[in-house]
Amino acid sequence: MKKIPVELRQLEYFQMAARLKNLTRAAERLHVSQPNITVAIKKLESSLGIQLFDRSQKQLSLTPEGSVFLSRVDVALRNVQDALIEIDDYKQLQKGTIRIGIPPMIGSFLFPRIYCDFRRQHPNLAINLFEEGSKKAREKLEEDEIDFGIVIISDPSPKLSVLSMATCQLVVGVPVDHPLSKKSSITLEDFADAESIFMKEGSFLRSQILEKCQSQGLEPNIIIESNQIETIKGLVSSGAGITCLLDFVLENTPGIKVIPFREPLFYDLGLAWKKERYVSHAAQAFIDFCRDQLIR
Repeated sequence: MKKIPVELRQLEYFQMAARLKNLTRAAERLHVSQPNITVAIKKLESSLGIQLFDRSQKQLSLTPEGSVFLSRVDVALRNVQDALIEIDDYKQLQKGTIRIGIPPMIGSFLFPRIYCDFRRQHPNLAINLFEEGSKKAREKLEEDEIDFGIVIISDPSPKLSVLSMATCQLVVGVPVDHPLSKKSSITLEDFADAESIFMKEGSFLRSQILEKCQSQGLEPNIIIESNQIETIKGLVSSGAGITCLLDFVLENTPGIKVIPFREPLFYDLGLAWKKERYVSHAAQAFIDFCRDQLIR
């Protein structure tokens, strides 16, 4: 077997440069100088006897050989990272950090209770929270940037493992004196005709309701967009427009009547994490905790 002298740092520099397609940005992300990355990659190419990047273009791009090598490097570095995490688990059984991505709705109304109950059981485990829409949280899971997402798990990616925790209904919130408040259910036509307040781009539920409207040739009359749930509720209760959110978010809100869609829309909420990735002791403790909990 041919032995090729390759350093782990060279592989990390190559991976980051390939992902960002820019040596300067890669250097900034890794907190090193650009010359360090340039020299390391040239040494790597010399050791391998191939050219990894096509430097003839304005934007840094991989050669065919570089693309093949990157796929192997991604696996190798992920395995090294998992090995280090596993070893650290053995050294610090009572310590650990969990990175969790949550959409604003869950972060505002459900996660505080989950967090407090979990911390009571595991006071030595730290939680880093990232507020992201369900779609963005899924992307971060697949890119190994977070450990978990407490997200809408309908139509899950095959790359993710999921643990269903609750089923919620998408409902319409209308001001109590709004013409629609007299209805017992609301059609998509009713919803599209009224002035509405929506979550911003990146929200899974936003994309779902827009797709359903567009499938029927409807275009909602969006007047305001916000990812601040309390702002949306305040605007609705003040009579600015209607909205659609999960039922537990709008329940018992003064000034707002909650009405289901005529064709009910249900979604599963749950815990998602990447398949075939090492699960630390801290992460496993969180999975076990969530298995024992019911959001509703």
